[in-house]
Amino acid sequence: MSMGGLSGSDTPTAVVTGIGACLPERVVKNDEIAARLDVTTDWIRERTGIEQRHILDPGSSTSDLAVGAARRALESAGLDRVDFLVVATCTPDHQLPSTAPFVAARLGLAGIAAFDVNAACSGFLYALTVGAGLLAAGPYTTGLIIGAEAMSTVTDPDDKMTAPIFGDGAGALVIRGGRRDEPGALTAQVLASDGDLADLLLVAAGGARQKVAGTVPDRADLYLRMQGRVVYRNAIARMTEASQTVMRQMGWAVGDVDWLVGHQANKRILTATAEAVGVAPERALVNVDRVANTSAASIPLALADAAEAGRLRPGDRIVLTAFGAGLTWAAAAITWPDLR
Repeated sequence: MSMGGLSGSDTPTAVVTGIGACLPERVVKNDEIAARLDVTTDWIRERTGIEQRHILDPGSSTSDLAVGAARRALESAGLDRVDFLVVATCTPDHQLPSTAPFVAARLGLAGIAAFDVNAACSGFLYALTVGAGLLAAGPYTTGLIIGAEAMSTVTDPDDKMTAPIFGDGAGALVIRGGRRDEPGALTAQVLASDGDLADLLLVAAGGARQKVAGTVPDRADLYLRMQGRVVYRNAIARMTEASQTVMRQMGWAVGDVDWLVGHQANKRILTATAEAVGVAPERALVNVDRVANTSAASIPLALADAAEAGRLRPGDRIVLTAFGAGLTWAAAAITWPDLR
């Protein structure tokens, strides 16, 4: 198991030029879930820090959210076309084909490079790193990186462990090729995994392994199963490790970091990770209370929320970090641009 990264001021990278978000209109508050699970709203709040989540209406899917976020990001960037599009998702519209070409076509971008990345909750940072690589290698000059999830479709509504935690949503960044000393630049990144612990977060049914075995899946196998306590410990340890790695790559002390933006898994994990990294709690962006855990969409949604609220200023030094099924984890360092 190893961790690899990219750094160096002379290395081409991705520069953020636009941002967008999309949430379903339907809001499900804790009282609705608590009544179904025979628990209290306090029980949910104390364990997760979540007050509500957005849930797709019947007939909608991941691609609808991805298109909504992408359109807002393109408008923010002042563009109507990009050279490639990557969708980070573990809840695609279909097992085959991938969701990205459909999203590209709906955006009027048919013909561009478009593909999905599935690294679960780490997916957005994986996709952002891939996008930076495409820009550095050429001939591409602009791209769309989208995190979009319909987590309600893989969440058992009767499971106390997962039902209160997850929500649906999408966030997107427009990136272009640029230098590491520019505002908005992705300046360091690290990706890692440990497949020996894949069963900690798992949807057992629907893939080739179950189909080749010829078994009829149980209802429970259709939904995400999570070993919560072990996931909790690993999430804090791995996001802390990855954050510290990119900080070392950048030569940043804790006091140099303006914002820590962790995957919005639950508030306890975010608080514990910030404490372990050494970042003051008020410098850890949190919106999980309002949108819940949206997997690959959580980091761009948190950024979009903070940008809209005016909390992010041009030049702010930001550490992004995530942990998810796979197991996968990741971190990146960026400086915030001056966006519309």
